[in-house]
Amino acid sequence: MATIQLAQKGTPLPYIAGALAEFANESSPGSFTVSWHEGASLKGKDKAANAVLVQNGQETIGEPSVVQAILSRLPSTADQQEWIQFAQEKLSVSNYKDFEAALAHLDHHLVMRSFVSGYAPTQADLAIWGALRASAIFQRNLKTKPEILGDHLIRWYAQVNTHPAVTRLAELHQQANKQATTTAKAADQGSFDLGLQNVEYGRVVTRFPPEPSGFLHIGHAKAVLLNEHVARSNGGKLIVRFDDTNPSKEKVEFEDSIVEDLRLLGVEADLVSHTSDFFDKIYDYALQMIRSGHAYVDNTDQETMREERGAGIASKCRDLSVEENLERFELMRQATEYGQTCCLRAKMSVDNPNKAMRDPVIYRCNLTPHHRTGTQWKIYPTYDFCCPIVDSIEGVTHALRSMEYRDRNPQYEWFFPALNLRPVQIMDFSRMNFVYTLLSKRKLQWFVDQGLVSGWDDPRFPTVRGIRRRGMTIEALRQYVLMQGASQKNMLLEWDKIWSLNKRIIDPVTPRHTALLKKDLVPASLSNGPAEPIVKEMAKHKKNPELGTKQTVFSSQLFINQEDAAACEVGEELTLMDWGNAIVESIDRTGSTVTNLVLRLHLEGDVKATKKKITWLAQSPSVHPVEAMLVDYDYLITKKKLEEDDSVESVLTPKTEYADSAIVDANVALLPQGAILQIERVGYFIVDKVAKESELQLVTLVKIPDGRASSIASKHKEGEAGTAAVKAEGAAVAAVKGAKGSPWDKGNKKKAEAEVKPEAQQEQQQAVVVNDASLGLPKPKDTVDMYETGRIYGDVEIDQPKNITSMYETKRIY
Repeated sequence: MATIQLAQKGTPLPYIAGALAEFANESSPGSFTVSWHEGASLKGKDKAANAVLVQNGQETIGEPSVVQAILSRLPSTADQQEWIQFAQEKLSVSNYKDFEAALAHLDHHLVMRSFVSGYAPTQADLAIWGALRASAIFQRNLKTKPEILGDHLIRWYAQVNTHPAVTRLAELHQQANKQATTTAKAADQGSFDLGLQNVEYGRVVTRFPPEPSGFLHIGHAKAVLLNEHVARSNGGKLIVRFDDTNPSKEKVEFEDSIVEDLRLLGVEADLVSHTSDFFDKIYDYALQMIRSGHAYVDNTDQETMREERGAGIASKCRDLSVEENLERFELMRQATEYGQTCCLRAKMSVDNPNKAMRDPVIYRCNLTPHHRTGTQWKIYPTYDFCCPIVDSIEGVTHALRSMEYRDRNPQYEWFFPALNLRPVQIMDFSRMNFVYTLLSKRKLQWFVDQGLVSGWDDPRFPTVRGIRRRGMTIEALRQYVLMQGASQKNMLLEWDKIWSLNKRIIDPVTPRHTALLKKDLVPASLSNGPAEPIVKEMAKHKKNPELGTKQTVFSSQLFINQEDAAACEVGEELTLMDWGNAIVESIDRTGSTVTNLVLRLHLEGDVKATKKKITWLAQSPSVHPVEAMLVDYDYLITKKKLEEDDSVESVLTPKTEYADSAIVDANVALLPQGAILQIERVGYFIVDKVAKESELQLVTLVKIPDGRASSIASKHKEGEAGTAAVKAEGAAVAAVKGAKGSPWDKGNKKKAEAEVKPEAQQEQQQAVVVNDASLGLPKPKDTVDMYETGRIYGDVEIDQPKNITSMYETKRIY
């Protein structure tokens, strides 16, 4: 038996060899075992190795040679050999004219024939089918313009497509593609192998201990999902424990938000607890530490203590007696004046190379009332002291935490024998660090305190709430974390993959809508349009009818974008999206700015033949566009990775919020907060505020990055002036309501121009918009461009000819 391996990628695909091999199996079952394999080459970088035949220990490489080897087992007539040669030479060319001529010859040959050679399918038919199946040009035309291929050729191709040899080959290819997809997904799936020891199914207990001093960010999402995965995959339990040991920073608000964020992440804890539940026991363990000589009370001032720890110098209090330490610790508990100058330190080491082991502080005074225990306690244990104690008490078997704690792992393990506690295995994993992104709660708090963001849920923040408000779905976040796995390698991640993943999730279920920037509105009229506006129910998503319908207005008076209008030429045929084709009859310009267009509908035209597909809006008395604010954001900092000695102030992005006033189709006004939509030809957006919740009574739409380079690139330019944050609703000046006239009425154009003040004439030149009380479309006094671009060809003006003729006249290719 011989085996034939075929490459799944590359050009051309070896369909001729595959089809002939399966045809040979028809007459002599088991002659060849055919299989498809990943890649464009089966022999390293040898592009010609798209097919390999292994027979009697010998290899035949390359499709032409493999085809000859297969044909040696298939007796062929001279006519059949001619057609097989025709398939290999005439139908495997890249020159379209030669290929077109070969197709015409084949179609003519099949006028009075069912098969190429003879009265039944032969190897000639299979070879030609293989050449056409491998041809991208033929396959594209077969799908989009079958009429140009010829009726007889199409009839023959469809008939051969049902041949058992062809269907077997297609099934093999489909299975191979499915396997390749599965393999690719597995490669995307990160490994969760942490090398955990002493794992007993049903007995594994993990914990996620957030501090209720801020909101969960994307790094916390990885930690909690990883702990949940380890617990669930081993039939164990997950504990969510609030580490509430610092009353100065903690708030009930933060705790409630963490509970809500965990619910949104789909994380269900088997037990929710608080470190404060164990304050009594932790205090007893502190006394035990003092009595066993493993801790002492130090009244050294903070600055001196820092210097001594750095230099490896023992504190003057290190050798105090147990009695003296117990007395001082009691003064700390009472929060006397002297007690407040002291702290309790674990007696680990003075000069350990790992400075985390140099007698760390484990208790300190704090007079701030606790949000759960009130004023019961005046001293509080540190996280490093609480964690091993409560982990052991609660039955945690495996403590998983990020690598920032790696230096403190020996400290964690030191407490178990010192306190005679059951040890807990500790393992660490890398944090998810993203470019241009801060995950430090202290630094994020600074942005909030400075008023540079709207709060912890600001769309520019990496908090779970912030990225959700930016349009990130929880499903995408979960999938992305699982893709990262439990790697211990620190990486600085780009945002492209997670946003691309988010796009794949939202695109199939996102309704399509239309928006036009107000500053770029151009009125257009249809000379043969409907006499009265017509409202039709149209699909929200052409490929997903389950999303329902939306109301679309068809009228003789339209609005289109200035950019689209400026690119039009008189006599040109274009496509009005979701309507049909139209021909440009006339264009009015003021300088380079288009002020009006006249179009003539040509609905019998082929929408596939036009180069321009433009969006548009119309209105009826009952259904008219509404005003919206389109908001996009930049990163908060200008540096991809913030170093230890970098100050946040030195890398602030001067301008991080960009807003444009627009009109959107009336259906958008019905969308609830949090709804995701796609504005055609613009991108994906999420409803951040409905009109009634906005100060300007406008729908606010936040742009969702889609993973493409343009959507995730920093918009900052060196030397750019501006403030650190620009309020979206303040970016557009409040509109003057109630003015007469309508942008849908060309007669109001002069009136609109008269209203523009001389100093604003240039700015308003492109906006032929005046207020209409029914539309609520205010005249924008000031708008903010999404992006600022320089001249492509420099600063030298070049005269352009008024009429340019094509250098060559060419035939239609298809």
